[in-house]
Amino acid sequence: MSLLAPFTKKSKLNNSIKQTAQARKSEGTTADGLFNKAYEGYADVLLDDPIRAEALYNWGFALFHQAKSKTGDEAAKLFQDAIDKFTFCLLINPNYLAAAIDSGVAYMDFARLKKAMPHDKLYEAAKGQFERANAIQAGTASYNLACIYGLRGNKEACLEALELARTKVTLPDQADILADLDMANVIGQDWFLAFLEELNKQPEPEPEEVAPAVNPRGSKWRVVERNFDEDRIISEEETEEAGVEAELAAESAIDESAVPAEQEEKEVEK
Repeated sequence: MSLLAPFTKKSKLNNSIKQTAQARKSEGTTADGLFNKAYEGYADVLLDDPIRAEALYNWGFALFHQAKSKTGDEAAKLFQDAIDKFTFCLLINPNYLAAAIDSGVAYMDFARLKKAMPHDKLYEAAKGQFERANAIQAGTASYNLACIYGLRGNKEACLEALELARTKVTLPDQADILADLDMANVIGQDWFLAFLEELNKQPEPEPEEVAPAVNPRGSKWRVVERNFDEDRIISEEETEEAGVEAELAAESAIDESAVPAEQEEKEVEK
């Protein structure tokens, strides 16, 4: 980020605030246009702030898992809060793959909590997030999409999503698929049995050179698990400590080297 970036962002923020004030005094399409311009400005100010995006994602991740341990209205509120955090994260970083996937999973669990029908807007929102994840990295949310298409009884779309998940090596184990309630509508159908039979006959596809950004054996389904490398963190701390010790040693060496020089000066004076 350049030195002028904070001033540029501040100017854009002030301009968006002014547009919001003008929109409040306007009506109809004029007001909508001003609001939309203000939203674009706010989004531009937030864009490309990796620390804030990371914090929002992890905040949403925590809310999502807390929601799964609750019921009723309490769970619903937590699911919505988690979705909001993932949405803000994606506003800052539109290519944040984990936020796109986990947001879709949160929508699905929220829909399940509300006993929503397969074509409900919550499932549609989940579908949109999974499609966004696939646009970021192909195949990472294909099984999720297959679950939605399975719930809706859409054979062609479900099979296509399963095939892509198989190709990209993000397909769960067969036992997990067969136990998945979202796939219950398709498990007994001929085309699905044929897919499993073909899956058993074909060798496991080779993973692509770029490793998938998500754990393909995650929980229901494809929620990203963040695994932190403790050894790496410790190594960084040790490296920092070593650097401090090196600086202290260097300062000590300079001080010691200065002593003989001072003594020489005193001897010359004598």
